[in-house]
Amino acid sequence: MSRDESPLVRAVSPDEGYTYVHRAFLHAFLTHNVLTADEIKPILAAVMTAHNPERPWTTGDVTAPQITNTIQMVNAKISHYDFEIRSTKDQQSKLTVYALVNKTSDALTQFATKFSAGEIAYVRRLLDYMFDTNNTHTREVMAIKHNDASNLARIRRNRQSQATLDADESQSADPGISIAEADDVLATLLQQSFFQKSPAQYYSLAPRALMELRAYLKETYNDMPDDVADGETPVLRIRDCEGCRELVTHGVRCNNRDCGVRWHDACANSYYRGRGRDNRKCPKCDTECTGDVYVGERADRIVGRNSTGGGRRRQDEEDEEE
Repeated sequence: MSRDESPLVRAVSPDEGYTYVHRAFLHAFLTHNVLTADEIKPILAAVMTAHNPERPWTTGDVTAPQITNTIQMVNAKISHYDFEIRSTKDQQSKLTVYALVNKTSDALTQFATKFSAGEIAYVRRLLDYMFDTNNTHTREVMAIKHNDASNLARIRRNRQSQATLDADESQSADPGISIAEADDVLATLLQQSFFQKSPAQYYSLAPRALMELRAYLKETYNDMPDDVADGETPVLRIRDCEGCRELVTHGVRCNNRDCGVRWHDACANSYYRGRGRDNRKCPKCDTECTGDVYVGERADRIVGRNSTGGGRRRQDEEDEEE
């Protein structure tokens, strides 16, 4: 019998139903939060080896279709509970990652099982800083340094989502938390793969959070036509990649500051592959795209060339303004 006719394939067949293979696989997500394909393979190999010790499995025996089939079977079972295993590409590492996410409820309200009301309010302030304060027309950073995160410990939140307007009174009474408590919250968010921390010490949303908070982020930080007064222009602070249509918090943007085109690095490289520098035009506004006008923490350190050229470091611009 070939590996394609193995017990794993039969176990994930709809005819065989939901088995301990799927339960063990789901348990791995409950304990690990986020897994890559390379991390999934030894888990499935170990489960199948336990099923038939006389025919041990190796990671090389686990194929991508088998992973997909297993996930589909698990999702069919847990969909009734509004959970789903989803996948996305990590914008920085380019690896495909899988996470167990809640499909319906506001992910921030789920923190109530782990954090106090004051700590949840602090998480909201962190998001406000990332996607409002530190996300402007000229600098789409969408990340926060540790010192800035500490300074938010005792600052009240000044922006409300439509989903939390009814909580205004309780939030206005929020006294904040201590810096030590804020550090504990950050550590927990990192451990649970909701936040990630870069080598340059920036905190940003990790792939798991982007998958789970997609709707919340757009609802909270995008001022759509129904949210703006007559004659005002909608403001989109949260945008999708022109290539894969997933959220962009780390990538590049069109050199035309008024254009809405954003790319993940990998998606931009794929789209412009084989084109000379003189033929790297924006698909919407036809502006030359140099690839050095950034989205993410790089925008906080380097201001890329605009459509007229002349890239400068942000500090140089601030010094001139002073």
